[in-house]
Amino acid sequence: MDTILGIRGPTFVMLAADTTQARSIVVMKQDENKIHKISNNLMIATVGDSGDAVQFTEFISKNIALYKMRNGYDLSPKCAAHFTRKNLADYLRSSAPYQVNMLVAGFDPKESLPELHYIDYLANAKSVKYGGQGYGGMFCASVFDRYYDDKITQAEAYEVLKKCVAEIHKRLIINLPKFNVAVVDDQGVHNLEPITGKNLEQLQ
Repeated sequence: MDTILGIRGPTFVMLAADTTQARSIVVMKQDENKIHKISNNLMIATVGDSGDAVQFTEFISKNIALYKMRNGYDLSPKCAAHFTRKNLADYLRSSAPYQVNMLVAGFDPKESLPELHYIDYLANAKSVKYGGQGYGGMFCASVFDRYYDDKITQAEAYEVLKKCVAEIHKRLIINLPKFNVAVVDDQGVHNLEPITGKNLEQLQ
C-alpha cells in the first residue's frame, strides 16, 4: 500500500513518500516518515513490510556511519547504493530475507553529481532519472515521462511530484492523503512542504 517517488535533476534529487502506515484494511497511523536521512549527502526512502523496512534502513544507516568513523569520510551515493544492494542480495539468500523496496538518493560533492538508485526486494538495482515504488508508483510512469526534462529545476520537479500525487489520489483506491518531500543537493538534505489534498486543489 506504500508509495515512494523520486526524480533526479542536474544538481539535486527529490523524493516523496506517503505517510500512511496500514496493514490489511486497518490504518494504524498517518504520520510515518519513510524518507530517512543517512548522512549529510544521502537519504533513502523505503517501503515494504514495516518491520523489515525499519530494521534494514537502520542496519544500512549504522553501517554507513561506522564506515565514516573508520575511514574519516562518507561513502559516495553510488557506493552506498552498491553496499545496500549487496546486503539485500545476501539476506535474500538467507533464511530471513528483507521484504523492502527503496530509492537511494544522494549528491556526490566530489563529482558534483546527483544520484538516484532504484532497488527492489529481489536486490535488482538500477540508476534512474525518475522512478516509483509501490502501488502508487504504477500510475506515475506516464507523468514522469511526459513532464521530465534533463534540465529540470527543483521547483519544476516539485510540481511534477504534485502531478504524480494528484494522479494517485484520482486513480488509486487506497487513500494516501499526505506525502512528505525531501531534497538532497550541494547544501545537504532538507525537507520541503508536504504534498496534501489542500495544496493540490490548484491542479484540479
